[in-house]
Amino acid sequence: MIRRLRVRFVLVNMAFVTVMLAAIFATVLIITRGNLERESLHMMQTIAVNPFQAGPPGQAASGDVRLPYFVVQVGRDGELLGTGGGYYDLSDGELLRELVRETDREESPVGVLPERGLRYLRSETPVGWCVVFADLSSETRTLEGLMTTCAAIAAGSFLAFLLLSVFLSRWAVRPIARAWNQQRRFVADVSHELKTPLTVILSNAELLSSDQIGEETRARSRENILAVARQMRELVERLLELARSDAGKGEKPSALVDWGAVVEDAVLPFEPLLYERGMTLETAAQTGLLVQGDARRLAELTDILLDNAGKYGVPGVVEVKLRPSGRRHAALCVSNPGPPIAGDELVRLFDRFYRADKARSGAGSGLGLSIAETIAREHGGKIWAESAEGRNRFLVRLPLAGRGKSGQSS
Repeated sequence: MIRRLRVRFVLVNMAFVTVMLAAIFATVLIITRGNLERESLHMMQTIAVNPFQAGPPGQAASGDVRLPYFVVQVGRDGELLGTGGGYYDLSDGELLRELVRETDREESPVGVLPERGLRYLRSETPVGWCVVFADLSSETRTLEGLMTTCAAIAAGSFLAFLLLSVFLSRWAVRPIARAWNQQRRFVADVSHELKTPLTVILSNAELLSSDQIGEETRARSRENILAVARQMRELVERLLELARSDAGKGEKPSALVDWGAVVEDAVLPFEPLLYERGMTLETAAQTGLLVQGDARRLAELTDILLDNAGKYGVPGVVEVKLRPSGRRHAALCVSNPGPPIAGDELVRLFDRFYRADKARSGAGSGLGLSIAETIAREHGGKIWAESAEGRNRFLVRLPLAGRGKSGQSS
């Protein structure tokens, strides 16, 4: 699909470029041809006023263009009265009379004799007719040279635009290709995440349908089905939450929230949970830091980071700190001791279903940090991870609301 999009992008660009180049060069040719014709007619009209006193051939009076020409003056009865012009042999009277007759057969007093390569202008005089003939060879050569130049420029421009379009197609389609690959990976990950609980449900359902198991096994199977179904419901709810955020349909935070108070309330349930895993929780959250947001979502953000620390950390001290960051922001840091995370994995931690610890793929759905990133983005902030000195840190930086800055300084 991506390849077809690139080909279509190039074809559309080149069709536009072809039409544009054709229009430009056609306009240039038409304008040039019109200018040459006007200059030629202007010269011929000037000569027709004084056919035998127009000055030496090839010299223009008062800056007028002078082209190769000759003049034939004939009487009312068609007799040849006089000729003028220095570029042609005018001794063949029969040829001159034939040229005049050809102009008589034309309806317009101004025209072109293509077979002769001449433009004519016929005007009436007191004694008959004066016909001025101008050579078209110079005008034709000019147009042919211009057409050759335009064709060369058009070919070069077409090739340059083709190469540019191929390059731009890669740049333009890159976000689509990235989104397409992410979608494919997302579908594959969802399928993988749902496959295991569905297998558990099917296995336990088959046990329940058997008559050869005891009541204790039946009860355990029902509990397993219920537990796995709840996990699947949680996974689906999180997927829907991410989908709403991707579609821009998530709820926009609108209230003033004391972020420090939210953090203090959120850490309380985790103290006994972390204690059971050999971890000690230390909290230093400054209150009075007001942000524009949703208290429930900010509490969920804190829960995700603490849950992540409990699942992937090792026994030790888990620190939760919230303090001002500059004059206009506040930063939350949740750190825990644990195996170091490589630099290339620190960014991928926020990808959906990604787990740096492959051995603990069953520890969660792999959506928590993605949801945390979504919450931070909804509140106009950002989240990132750091790993150094045996500790892994997750930091969230949000902008303070107007009263938050005053609360900070008090």
